Amino acid sequence: MDGDSAGIGSLARPKGTLLASFRDLFLVALAAVLPLSACGCSSPRQWWANGLKVGPNYARPRAPVAPSWVDAGDPRVKSEPAQDCAWWLVFNDPHLNGFVDTAYRQNLDLRAAGTRIIEARAQRNIAVGNLFPQSQSALAAYAHAQITKNIALPLPNVFNVWATGFNASWELDFWGRYRRSVESANATLDASVESYGETLVMLLSEVATSYVQMRAFEQRLVYARQNVEIQSGSLRLAEQRFRNGLATELDVRQARTSLAQTESTIPPLEAGRRQAANSLCVLMGMPVNDLANQLPSAPIPIAPPEVAVGIPADLLRRRPDVRQAERQVAAQSAQIGVAEADLYPRLSLNGFVGVASNDIRDLFARGSFTGFVIPNLQWNVLNYGRIANNIVAQDARLQTVALEYQQAALNAGREVEDALVRFLQSQQQAARLAESVQEARRSVELVLMQFEAGVTDFNRVFNTQTVLVSQQDQLAVTRGDIATNLIEVYRALGGGWHCFCHGCGMPCAREVAVSPPTQAEEVPAPSHAK
Repeated sequence: MDGDSAGIGSLARPKGTLLASFRDLFLVALAAVLPLSACGCSSPRQWWANGLKVGPNYARPRAPVAPSWVDAGDPRVKSEPAQDCAWWLVFNDPHLNGFVDTAYRQNLDLRAAGTRIIEARAQRNIAVGNLFPQSQSALAAYAHAQITKNIALPLPNVFNVWATGFNASWELDFWGRYRRSVESANATLDASVESYGETLVMLLSEVATSYVQMRAFEQRLVYARQNVEIQSGSLRLAEQRFRNGLATELDVRQARTSLAQTESTIPPLEAGRRQAANSLCVLMGMPVNDLANQLPSAPIPIAPPEVAVGIPADLLRRRPDVRQAERQVAAQSAQIGVAEADLYPRLSLNGFVGVASNDIRDLFARGSFTGFVIPNLQWNVLNYGRIANNIVAQDARLQTVALEYQQAALNAGREVEDALVRFLQSQQQAARLAESVQEARRSVELVLMQFEAGVTDFNRVFNTQTVLVSQQDQLAVTRGDIATNLIEVYRALGGGWHCFCHGCGMPCAREVAVSPPTQAEEVPAPSHAK
């Protein structure tokens, strides 16, 4: 077969012949681009402006955020930038600080998030490798052939071929398919890094919340046991007065009822304390142990009355989950270019360099050098609309992830507002409950003196002590809520990951486009959907 007619150029042929082959392939490919530009795909001008890549260049969607917080006028809400690093230090609790450090070093979910970054980085490197010859191999081959004598061919009837060398196949990234894939892989890697940051934000808040809950259960147990002692004394007094004929059996029954009711609250409080401690153990990546009883007693962490929250637009730069959603939009945007590249011809080169001979003894002789290059053009013309529909599907997917990004921004603002209003209102609730507890404690003292003096019956003692038990328990719960609500504010603000990740793999905050809260932002219509 004639080598020229087959499009095979020997390495020893003049360069002009091989260049002419590439020129002809280029003209054929360029001629194919012009009709496609009329059907909504990238035009030659766009292809050139995009750096020889089809498909759209990424543009970050605008995210709807409010200009200020609802409670911005409250003096306890500061407009200074929120605390990015080590927000848990505001509680001044050394035990909490130690738990946070241990959880960062040992938490298994965080480690798993780190391994996903390694996986995404490897996938990015695979995508980069496709920019070079996609397949390369070294080979050694032997062929023995015996051809019929009854066909007139200018070949010997029996011959052997020995060959060894290197071959390669390289699809030229003429339309940017592989470069768009690298863009997508880079954005996916960024998203996995942001996922690590989100895991860290959640871990820090869960550790602090579990610790506060454990201390809140401890305080509730203290109140319950104090009331058990008070009610035990009331029962002894009622029994003594009953023996002396100064009280009725009903007074004794009521005293026993009150004591048993208070004692019944202790087991669930003990269970809650243990469960909070068990959660801490798991968050720190260690088997569950009796952590609750190993720690010395300590009060509920006291939250400062004020908090710095910055402005809502800061969330788009601070919250890893919002940043992750934005990176997913970038990854999907590049996939449109990958899909659109299938519309155009693929230009590739196949080549071999090595030695070949009929006799193995002459394999490495001077005249055994062999080499060839095969330019190839492949065009999937009869695809029955599958390529065009894939482009539409990728466009629709882009709209989906862009809307998810905008929804993530909205949810981030709502979470901050929810946590902030709970934090502010729980402070007021705790202040009123503290007054109520103080009055109830004094009421119990007075009614016990009146009962002992025979001025009143035990029914008032029963009611007053019941109120004290309830109010003290609510006070402990609310003081815990103040701390946990502040923790939730910091979590909603995306705080904490800077302390561990800045300069250690986490990307810096990006500039983001922000839209007014009253302006309904829409994702641009897909360019290829028809």
